[in-house]
Amino acid sequence: MSNESTPEASTVYLVDDDAGMLESTQWLLESVGLNVQAYSDGRKFLEALEDNQGGCVVLDVRMPGLGGLNVQEELQKRRIELPIIFVSGHADVPIVVRAFKSGAFDFIEKPFNEQLLLDSVQQALESHHQSSRQQFGDESTDALISTLTRRERDVFLPMAQGYTSREIADQLGVSVKTIDLYRARVMKRLGAERLPDVTGIAITAGLLDPSNLRVELEP
Repeated sequence: MSNESTPEASTVYLVDDDAGMLESTQWLLESVGLNVQAYSDGRKFLEALEDNQGGCVVLDVRMPGLGGLNVQEELQKRRIELPIIFVSGHADVPIVVRAFKSGAFDFIEKPFNEQLLLDSVQQALESHHQSSRQQFGDESTDALISTLTRRERDVFLPMAQGYTSREIADQLGVSVKTIDLYRARVMKRLGAERLPDVTGIAITAGLLDPSNLRVELEP
């Protein structure tokens, strides 16, 4: 993460009712130099958060009182566009789908891999930083790709090459439904309406050789 980022832009708001998980995750994030504000209650987090704050939110889904999805809704009502990384030990498909449809940046199941969480947080902070600066021009493609999470990147390139959801699912060892979900996330995050748009972005970024495609680009 760039040292040029403002302190606000590197703040991670951590919300989890599990005291042990809250403390260990805070320690993990602070160990890589991130500023962390921890809350054990969703409503306390919302009350403390100012509308112009930057950074990202690591948010537990299931909490007493105001759950993670409700916190997400409240942030939207206040037009606070902080990237949200949901964490949950009880994730099921409807919850994941609802979270992503409402604009979640990522969804990680507990117990999570520490490096996976760190990567997702760094990408979320960078995404927010890029968005707030509204970078355009030649850097826009790299900026778009930098917003993808690690798992979205895993889907992005084979998707751009023209592999089907079934083929990608076989490559990554996950279900087709999961790949379909991430394909939709990649399309939305890149602002792509059609598959050739995704392919074009990969080629422009120098990540894909036009001769190594399984899909024909429209003229």
